[in-house]
Amino acid sequence: MKSPVDFETLIVGTGFSGLGMAVRLKQEGRHSFVVLEKADEVGGTWRENHYPGCACDVPSHLYSFSFEKNPYWSRMFAPQQEILDYLKQCADKYGVRPHIRFNTEVTRAEFDEAHGIWNVWTNKGKAPIRARYLVLGVGALSRPAYPDIKGIENFRGRVFHSAEWEHDYDFAGKRVAVVGTGASAIQFVPQLAPQVSRLDLYQRTAPWVLPKPDFAIAPAARKLFKALPPAEKAFRYFIYWWMEGRGFGFTVNPNVMKLAAAMGRRHIASQIDDPILRKAVTPDYTPGCKRILMANDYYSTLNRPNVDVVTDGIREVTADAVVTRDGTKRKVDAIVYGTGFRVTELLTPLEIRGIDGVDINDAWKNGIEAYRGTSVSGFPNAFILMGPNTGLGHNSMVFMIESQINYTLRYMEMLEKHGKTWADVKPDAQSAYNAKLQPRLQRSVWASGCQSWYLDERGRNATNWPGFTFEFWYQMRKVRESDYRLFSGDRVAV
Repeated sequence: MKSPVDFETLIVGTGFSGLGMAVRLKQEGRHSFVVLEKADEVGGTWRENHYPGCACDVPSHLYSFSFEKNPYWSRMFAPQQEILDYLKQCADKYGVRPHIRFNTEVTRAEFDEAHGIWNVWTNKGKAPIRARYLVLGVGALSRPAYPDIKGIENFRGRVFHSAEWEHDYDFAGKRVAVVGTGASAIQFVPQLAPQVSRLDLYQRTAPWVLPKPDFAIAPAARKLFKALPPAEKAFRYFIYWWMEGRGFGFTVNPNVMKLAAAMGRRHIASQIDDPILRKAVTPDYTPGCKRILMANDYYSTLNRPNVDVVTDGIREVTADAVVTRDGTKRKVDAIVYGTGFRVTELLTPLEIRGIDGVDINDAWKNGIEAYRGTSVSGFPNAFILMGPNTGLGHNSMVFMIESQINYTLRYMEMLEKHGKTWADVKPDAQSAYNAKLQPRLQRSVWASGCQSWYLDERGRNATNWPGFTFEFWYQMRKVRESDYRLFSGDRVAV
């Protein structure tokens, strides 16, 4: 008898989420899966973002899989290429590549209730791929967000987003406008400034930038970690608890962040002498309300004579210039947008239809939410890795991802134990879960008064996890079966 599915599991994406899911499936003896990747290589965020100076802001030994510790990290905070190489090595070492279909982009996914399977269409062929489980590891830091500026399409010079860096462009001697002062900009601006004749940095809101405790890891230390794995494991634990301690200020008592503010002001004062510039780059909100950044060369770069921090808002872009609200026209040869990503538009590029053909965007018309950041009521056997309210401000997202992967595997075991084909989280369970999260988020630093990409257009935080990461890990160890309705292929619940 022909199987109703082509694969037991279909995974979308090959970043930390997709690759981690694939490896863990193999480790648990589940080899019937396919991974769909729109690009021609693995890597996710670390493939898409390759601007000059791109690096992680989580220590290397923690920003890695627990099942594949790496004793060879060259720096405390790994650069982009090193992280990308690590992911490639994981794909090779664990035999994931044969399961990956590159240059294959998912266009639509629909749940078939009669058979309890997902039909997934791609840009390759008309027939859908059929799978029992759908794992979405698409992430959010790969879809650029461009600002809504009048005339942006009229510019005739070179223009691109930091996530779509054009390495063939020669910046030497050019006049460049950089729009945005977020996590990407503070890394690439110090790389560009020495090359260009002038750099106009357009700042809407000053970020909190703290010193980055980065350093090269000595060869002797790398040899020690290689020869003595428990030493590296202990170092990883140390980093984890050091970073976890910061969660108190983010989620329990935002007043603690005054210590971070003092550190940030000292950092500014140590590198910027001009009182006017110092005032312009000093934030007026609680650290953590927007993403806290780390850099050792950002403020010193702003001191350069060829760098001008522009705080007046942009009125429009013309064919050869950026015009601010006060009427000042600054001619430029190139514009680089460091304006972040469409984080709150989770899964928007995909058409995903669950029970009764409901589109997930319609299910989320009143705001994005999920059960345990992973399951969405009405979308059975589907899992969103790095889903709603799993984001962090203080620790490693890889830890959160692995907790979700473990939960997904336990879910599969639950269905097998009961001899069922699919399950749907109860609407009341999902609502109750989020009803507990939102009051905690309202007491967090993210609700301390600023506007940020953590919040949707209603001011609701559907992005962050409002607690310590070990809390999330604890709740994800087991599936609470009473929160789900289990079905056979004929849609009869137990």
